[in-house]
Amino acid sequence: MIQAITETNIETFISTKDNRINNTIIPNTYNVAGQPALRHLFKFSNDMDESILYAYSDGLIFNRYTQVLFYYGVSDTLTSFIDLKPSGYWKYECYEVTWLEHPADVNKDNTPVNETVVLPIANDHGVVEGLVTKGKLNLTDKSGTAQVQYTEHESPTGTNTIYYGQ
Repeated sequence: MIQAITETNIETFISTKDNRINNTIIPNTYNVAGQPALRHLFKFSNDMDESILYAYSDGLIFNRYTQVLFYYGVSDTLTSFIDLKPSGYWKYECYEVTWLEHPADVNKDNTPVNETVVLPIANDHGVVEGLVTKGKLNLTDKSGTAQVQYTEHESPTGTNTIYYGQ
C-alpha cells in the first residue's frame, strides 16, 4: 500500500520487475532527448466518487524495485503531475509502456493516454504492454486542510449539569 499526503509530492517504491512483459527493452535507457524507452502509466481510481486519473511516473527501475515519483500539480496524463482529491482510498494500476525509438517530444500522438489506447504501429509510438502491478493508495489530508475542522475548547471549571424534562 502506498501512503501519501494531499498537496505533496509522492515518492514510493513498488515491485514491477517480477511482472515485466517486454524484456527486450533495457530499463533506464534514454534517447538523445532524454526520454526513457520504458515508462509506467498509472491509473488511479477513487473508491468514493469513482473518479479516474492517469499519469506517467518518473523514477528509476532497479533490480528488485521501481522508484515511483509523482509531483503535486495540475494533472496531465502525459506527465508525472497529479492532484489527487478527495483524500481517502484510491486503487492504482501500473501499466508497462515501451517505445522502440522514443520520440523527442512526448505528446498525445505518440504516447498512450490510458491503458486501452492503441496507436498506429510505428517505432516512435508507445505500446501499452500490459498490467504489471496494482494496489491501494491511502491518501490522507495535509495538516490543516481536512474537510472537517475541529476546534478544541478548554474544559469548564465548574460542574456541567444537564437537566432533562424540567
